[in-house]
Amino acid sequence: PEGLRYYVNSCSKGETNGCHSSTKTSQPTEATDVALRKPTMIKQVSQKGRLFISVFLLFSLQINCVTFPLPGESPEQQLLKPNEWSYCDYFWNDKKDPQGTTSVAGFEVLLQKQLKGKQMQKEMAEFIHERIKIEEEYAKNLSKLSLNPLAAQEEGTLGEAWTQLKKSLHDEAEVHLKFSSKLHTEVEKPLLTFRCDNFKKDLKKYDHHIADLRKQLASRYTSVEKARKALADRQKDLEVKTQQLEIKLSNKTEEDIKKARRKSTQAGDDLMRCVDLYNQTQCKWFEEMVTTSMELEKLEVERIEWIQQHLRQYTTLRHETDMFNQSMVEPVDQLLQNVDPAKDRELWVRENNTGDVRPVDMDI
Repeated sequence: PEGLRYYVNSCSKGETNGCHSSTKTSQPTEATDVALRKPTMIKQVSQKGRLFISVFLLFSLQINCVTFPLPGESPEQQLLKPNEWSYCDYFWNDKKDPQGTTSVAGFEVLLQKQLKGKQMQKEMAEFIHERIKIEEEYAKNLSKLSLNPLAAQEEGTLGEAWTQLKKSLHDEAEVHLKFSSKLHTEVEKPLLTFRCDNFKKDLKKYDHHIADLRKQLASRYTSVEKARKALADRQKDLEVKTQQLEIKLSNKTEEDIKKARRKSTQAGDDLMRCVDLYNQTQCKWFEEMVTTSMELEKLEVERIEWIQQHLRQYTTLRHETDMFNQSMVEPVDQLLQNVDPAKDRELWVRENNTGDVRPVDMDI
């Protein structure tokens, strides 16, 4: 997206806060290892260097070795994908685990979402499997009942309707058996086989890649801290020697002062170099976070659409089953409407009569 290219490009150019994006300045509510940097006067480095270090120390908030802007100290950042609630915009900070003992990286939260989705997909398949078992058992019982000889001796139009009703049970059993078979091939099996081969391995690759970049970032951050401390020590040493020379409490010469100044300047240069390396590493991590989180977002969309497609197939099959069942019941309804007690009586009499001559009185 255009917004993504803008932020990645600004990151590669070293623009302030180019690697971070949110609707508000990126400050988490819960974090560990928070380091607030305040301005430090560095007299021996160049004006440009002093300005760079001062800005870096003033407008930065370090949380678990990741740098965020201080609240209210930088322009409001724009989302990479406005109005989309994209993964790439909302998982930069770490969060406490449920026990509150350790921090969980935002990217780890995204990975856990993928694993949970896989588990939900598996459980849905198990649910459909139970539905299939019910359909199969139901079909078996319907078929068995259709062969029951009870009331088989009923005659006439009522007997025909009763026979049709029993036959409809057999036909209905076939429909439910077919329904269960289609549920297996068109719903259960696709849910079971979707991303079942190397999905977890792919997730581990993502995890290791981002985790390695985060480790590199932590290492760079440690180097910055060491360089900052070294600069502070050199600055302090220079100030002490300068004061001693001014009040003549020491035999230190101007050469000693120059030497201390050179060391302080070198320490300032070292800090700038460490900061530059840190920023390069953070920018790389930023770019990979955006790219990979958007890939995970795409995978989640595909999962939901896949499940939606096959659950809709479930409802389609269910409607078809209802229609088949209805078509089987219709002949029964028609025959029941045609049941005629008078006609049944006539039919029975015709078949079973023993003569229609009535007895009369005996004549003497």
